[in-house]
Amino acid sequence: MFSQVKKWMLAATMLLGASLTQAAAYEAGKQYTVLDEPVPVLADGKVHVEEAFWYGCPHCFHLESVLEPWKKQLPDDVQFTGVPAMFGRAWVVHAQLYHVADVLGILPQVHEPIFRAIHVERKRLLDKDDQRDFLIEKAGISAEDFDKAYQSFTVKSRMKQGDQRIRAFKINGVPALIVQGKYVVSASTAGGQEAMLDVVDYLIEKERQALKAN
Repeated sequence: MFSQVKKWMLAATMLLGASLTQAAAYEAGKQYTVLDEPVPVLADGKVHVEEAFWYGCPHCFHLESVLEPWKKQLPDDVQFTGVPAMFGRAWVVHAQLYHVADVLGILPQVHEPIFRAIHVERKRLLDKDDQRDFLIEKAGISAEDFDKAYQSFTVKSRMKQGDQRIRAFKINGVPALIVQGKYVVSASTAGGQEAMLDVVDYLIEKERQALKAN
């Protein structure tokens, strides 16, 4: 019995040591960047993670394969949101497609298919008619609903707000993951796309503890 207890204590010590080693490996200015001016997030007691991306970005498309299963395992106290960047004309058009799908309530259904259409099926989806036909095919919406959302004040407002957040994040490329409006993580800082999520997990826990302390 005593031997078994010793084994449990040793295992717990090893796990604690591994956690401390991992935490010590992540440093501000190395694996992630700390914003000089934090970007406000909703004060709802949750840790907010935002993804800055562009549908036309091959790196963003690749990240989806590791990001999607990670998102499905997020606890209830973590809120994940996509923020399409608008660094060029094509980026703006694709950002509008994202927000239209979101307003219509079909974003979870078409988000991955949009990526696949662009990068696998070689559909550019830069034309309004092509976007309309695509969403009708994939989600069964009506042309009238698409046109109404496409020109809506809500979509235009979300695009403007998203652009303001991207600029406030001080990033010049995608994909990037921003935790609690404070920390920016990229593949180059983290050491790869899968490593990005390890760093984000660390920062989520860091902010979770900060919220509990407050």
